[in-house]
Formats: sequence, structure tokens, C-alpha cells
Amino acid sequence: MKGLTVMNQSKIRINKFLIHSIVYRLKKELNFQVDFLQINFVISGYILRLNNEYLSHNFTTDIITFNYSEESYKFDGEIFISINDALKNAKRYKVSLDVELLRLIIHGLLHLRGYDDINEADRKIMKKKEDFLVNKNLDLLKGKNLTYDY
Repeated sequence: MKGLTVMNQSKIRINKFLIHSIVYRLKKELNFQVDFLQINFVISGYILRLNNEYLSHNFTTDIITFNYSEESYKFDGEIFISINDALKNAKRYKVSLDVELLRLIIHGLLHLRGYDDINEADRKIMKKKEDFLVNKNLDLLKGKNLTYDY
């Protein structure tokens, strides 16, 4: 997809073609266009530095999304996903790493689309949409690997 870049700084190999397919399908579902979108797979130390520097939080997290656009339907932003935290979440929630990464990609795209999870009411709305989209798009993972070598 034009305008989408997938960067991987982790030791786990990422299926970039499948990520493009996921974003392409969600582009239709959520009605957005991509001017610039970079999805970065990083280690927890890197996301800790981002969280500390930009959000003044001294802890690691599974995802951080930066939205540079003033329009929620025209994406210009970056998504940073911590592979280490995604692995912990996958074990905690008893899902595969691929399913957890699908959820995190969707979560980041929802943030770019204007959804927020700061307060409880907004978090419930976003979580409901996220769960719906994960379940609707699980078929993209059938017979395909989003990750390798973990």
C-alpha cells in the first residue's frame, strides 16, 4: 500500500505483506486514506524511552501512536508496537502473538481514526470496536504467519 511503511527493530521476523493486507482491509472498513503511516515493531527498551520522553510515563507499554494529522480520515502518523509487551499480552490473554499483533495494529489505527481510551467511557467504545474488528479480520491470519522465529 502506498504511503505505508513497516519497520522492524525486533529479532522476530514480521510478515510485512500481511500487515499491508490488514491495513488495506481496515482502510475500507474504517474509511480512511493513508498519506503517511509507519508501523514500527520495537523492543520494550525503545518504547520505554518513547513513553518517557513524549508522555512522561516511566514504564513500558504495548503500543504508542503518534498522530500528525488534523483530519481523522487522512492518516499521517506512526505506530510503535513493543514486541516484548505483545508477547506478554499474548501469554496473559492466551492468544497467539499473531492475534495480539493484529489487535495492536487495529488499536493503533483506531487511535489515528480518532478513537481514544483515556477515560472509561471512551475506552469501552474503543474496546468494543477493537474486539469487533479483530474478530472480523481473524480470517486474514488463516494459513498465514504474521510473525516468524519466536
